[in-house]
Amino acid sequence: MIAIVDYGVGNLFSLVSSLRALELEAQVTREAAALRAADRIILPGVGAFGDARAKLDATGLVPVLREEAARKPLLGICLGMQLLFDRSSEYGDHPGLGLVPGEVTDLRADLEDPALKVPHMGWNSLHVLRDDPLFRYFRDGEYVYYVHSFYARNCAASTLAVSQYGNVAVTGVVRSGNVWGTQFHPEKSGDAGLRLLKAFGEL
Repeated sequence: MIAIVDYGVGNLFSLVSSLRALELEAQVTREAAALRAADRIILPGVGAFGDARAKLDATGLVPVLREEAARKPLLGICLGMQLLFDRSSEYGDHPGLGLVPGEVTDLRADLEDPALKVPHMGWNSLHVLRDDPLFRYFRDGEYVYYVHSFYARNCAASTLAVSQYGNVAVTGVVRSGNVWGTQFHPEKSGDAGLRLLKAFGEL
């Protein structure tokens, strides 16, 4: 069973629908017991980092997530991936969960072409840098769907795949131990995204 953490940030319908289409059992929950009983955990998220971290703290699940990440596969999606890092500079300085080394910073600050729009929104090809079981059914260069204005940086040791946006190699997929993260939305990335979720369901 895959437990999807519900902490009040994001529409979970697409994610649940995608997992069910893959015949993967999924439960949306904010109960510690459900996270402990699950085989895998997904931490989704949309919106601002600081607000999301405050809402996650309010659930009391942060210690549970850290404990379970040492025992089973955990996948952060979009803002959920960003929360895995040490900190974010989005509208202030906010601590992350510290599960993946690195920081989250404003994409605008690193883009050299002022004509490129932020947020980085839409389809972009994903280039695999290191093989991983998450890419079992994925082909290098396939397109995935992004919506974000901030991105992970100083995390080369954990980076599995990137998408080029102007001069910036956007961190697309990371891994540290049992913890994976995708900056893009696999549940909105068509067949390629479904195959990534299928591989996660088999980890």
